Amino acid sequence: MHIVCVTVKVKPGMGDDFLKAIQENRAATRHEPGNIRFDILLSAEAAGVDDPEEYLLFEVYKTREDFTAHQQTAHYLKFRDTVAEMMAEPRKGAHYTVVEADPL
Repeated sequence: MHIVCVTVKVKPGMGDDFLKAIQENRAATRHEPGNIRFDILLSAEAAGVDDPEEYLLFEVYKTREDFTAHQQTAHYLKFRDTVAEMMAEPRKGAHYTVVEADPL
């Protein structure tokens, strides 16, 4: 399995638009044959009105190649372009392989 964790900080006031875009991307991604899981997590830390919202995208694919294929899909490219101006800072992605885990 190939795990991707992406931290996204969204500009204040753009959270609703970001959430709509990521939910559309997630729904389409879940139909990809190589995708096993795609969770959208919102930071539970108390943030002020002027602070960016922080999301964690937790994505699980059968292989790294499946993730690479995901990045070429029309729905991902649409998402990427739609949210580009919503970012408070560049998103940060980290890739992992499973060492030990409970079954998904």
